[in-house]
Amino acid sequence: MYNSTLCYLENPRGEYLMLHRVKKKADINKGKWIGVGGKFEEGESPDECLRREVREETGLTLTHWRFRGVVTFLCNDSGSDQFMYLFTAGGWTGELRMDCDEGELAWVPKEKVTQLPIWEGDEIFLKLLAEDRPPFLLTLDYRSGDERLIRAVLDGERVV
Repeated sequence: MYNSTLCYLENPRGEYLMLHRVKKKADINKGKWIGVGGKFEEGESPDECLRREVREETGLTLTHWRFRGVVTFLCNDSGSDQFMYLFTAGGWTGELRMDCDEGELAWVPKEKVTQLPIWEGDEIFLKLLAEDRPPFLLTLDYRSGDERLIRAVLDGERVV
């Protein structure tokens, strides 16, 4: 089990900054569109990891962000189970660097994100973000050995 962050940067045009994961060879997210973020380094808090990962992947320094929830991923016996701290951000400084080591960055209208190749469970938490839900706990169970979501539990209630 490891900890990670994921952030959806939101611009005034109603778009999310999305990362198309196409550059790393051994990547569980290969070919998917996700927000920006990554694994905690030793001794980091969630907000420290968030700021570092956003800076590394985009060149931007966050000035305003919001904690949205914790997503627990259960992913078969691959050792990739994780607690992911989910954030949105609406303030930053610096210049966006579009050449990320992990993929291609693009601003995507929020209403079109679910039309991209994303994880099935991401649709659930993206809907919660759109509804402006208070912080939530979401468990996404992918233990079937493939990319198929077999169970989702939101704040103690099964939704899939």
